[in-house]
Amino acid sequence: MQDILVATRKGLFTLRRRGADWRFGPPQFPGEPVTQVLADPADGTRYAALRLGHFGVKLKRSTDGGTSWHDVAAPLFPPKPTEGPLKDDPTPWTVDLVWSLEAGGGRLWVGALPAGLFGSQDRGESWQLVESLWNRAERRAWFGGGYDHAGIHSIVVDPRDPAHVTLAVSCGGVWQTHDAGATWANTSDGFDAGAYMPPERRYDGNIQDVHRICACAAQPDVLWAQHHGGIYRSADGGRTWQSLGTPAPSAFGFAVAAHPRDAQRAWFVPAHSDQQRMPADGRMVVNETRDGGASFRTHGAGLPARDAYHLVYRHALACADDGETLAMGSTTGGLWISEDGGAAWQCVSRDLPPIATVRFA
Repeated sequence: MQDILVATRKGLFTLRRRGADWRFGPPQFPGEPVTQVLADPADGTRYAALRLGHFGVKLKRSTDGGTSWHDVAAPLFPPKPTEGPLKDDPTPWTVDLVWSLEAGGGRLWVGALPAGLFGSQDRGESWQLVESLWNRAERRAWFGGGYDHAGIHSIVVDPRDPAHVTLAVSCGGVWQTHDAGATWANTSDGFDAGAYMPPERRYDGNIQDVHRICACAAQPDVLWAQHHGGIYRSADGGRTWQSLGTPAPSAFGFAVAAHPRDAQRAWFVPAHSDQQRMPADGRMVVNETRDGGASFRTHGAGLPARDAYHLVYRHALACADDGETLAMGSTTGGLWISEDGGAAWQCVSRDLPPIATVRFA
């Protein structure tokens, strides 16, 4: 059974199966905000990103399963130009947050707030800003969803071709490269921003507020998206997107998890609405589709049925490699596990710090 890594506002917690129970180990980085965590599937190396306020962003690496951690380089922007088209860029050239962290093909990728993409080919010893994306004129039109500035929160590396990388920007749509970042294309066709933009801009790919994207590992041409305006699916590698309608109680949310082998299955955690970022009627549920989004089933067994106001954020829903074990954490410190594909859930803790990320390792 895999470990479950839980990144929170006050440390990184590791959950392991002990007989019939799930048990926490001692927290790492206690009291410190951990925004992202990654276990590289290639060699098991673990990485944790910290957001230390006055001390800035830090990146840690562990080669012994999280027993010990060591500092590696943190991604940094180059100095802001004093001449040329970027001299008056209103976006700060300072990494405020590591919002996404992925690995593939011997390379690490970091998506930051503000929306810079960084790559490392030496396990985090050094980082390079992907200037081919940062310097695009379209970036100047990106804007923040929940933050003051746009950020890159989703990175999908194609397991068949690690030079093919798909990003989601809030708010800036979906971007893809097929040459490891040398060139980029906006691939947001099908998204509808009518919920927050005027009619003439509702289909503008450069202002789409995609909350999260993920792919089926075994069939990576199938991607799922939770968008500000609803749930979407792509069956052509993320080039075009199809709306999947409005499951009960809501199509609004942030989290999505794809089944690792079955491209017809995915899970979503609905919130009431943009205006009320909490469960509808105080009842926490998880929505699942098993037919590519044609229909949804709503699961609530083991979840709070009343007076519950948890929000599950972008990276706080995950599915293990077995396709049956899921973990879900909330911004109010609740953590639940399902071992039957999301049909029933067990509460592991209601007392954790606010949870940013859950991940299987």
